[in-house]
Amino acid sequence: MPLFGSAPAPTDAALELPPGAPLVSLHDVEKSYDVGGGKQYVLRRISLDVRPGEFVTIMGPSGAGKSTLLAILGLLDHQWTGDFEFAGHAVHRLAPRDRTALGRRHVGFVFQQYHLLDDLTVAENLDVPLDYRGVKKSERQALVADALDRFGMVGKKDLFPRQLSGGQQQLVGIARAVIAKPTLLLADEPTGNLHSAQAREIMELFTRLNRQGTTIIQVTHSEENARYGSRIVNLKDGWVVSDEKN
Repeated sequence: MPLFGSAPAPTDAALELPPGAPLVSLHDVEKSYDVGGGKQYVLRRISLDVRPGEFVTIMGPSGAGKSTLLAILGLLDHQWTGDFEFAGHAVHRLAPRDRTALGRRHVGFVFQQYHLLDDLTVAENLDVPLDYRGVKKSERQALVADALDRFGMVGKKDLFPRQLSGGQQQLVGIARAVIAKPTLLLADEPTGNLHSAQAREIMELFTRLNRQGTTIIQVTHSEENARYGSRIVNLKDGWVVSDEKN
């Protein structure tokens, strides 16, 4: 059975954006650390627009700043300079608490290192983003049950992350990211711990979600994963060195 083959459009898709306006807009965003009296830059003058419904792939060598950029886009990293507008909100003017709230409403994040909550079961981890959005308990239970079924995790719903393999934790992390039908789905090496058949199925899931209205930005080293996107942005040493249609 295809994963979320009949999933509805994102619940927060009806954003009040002017026609043609980007969902995400970065202008001269920089990230640096103070080192020995100077600055070490991770990102340099990043300017990037992503429009609703795009599927963007970010590529580049290790240390290029890909995961840092994804963390900023996901409203998880608050220590940067520049202008950032997301879903009609000037993020650079928001307090960290408000940035976090905005991310919880609109962003789903597939982390490279899973970031599951160790003291919660698989089912409870899946419930977290739904609870953040204020979804009613009966609806949350139905959505969690559906996700467990479609990801083949029904028999593991009461297990804790430490009792799962790396691949199983990755699947739970992906299910958690998509369960609330986010406006923007961010994925950091989403299939790195999956075998080829699982990886292909996950990328096909992302394609279906994208066709249904979810904007997707993925970071990957995989040429195979990159072909699913419509646009490839290449980073090197913190700079955008190319931005082309796929």
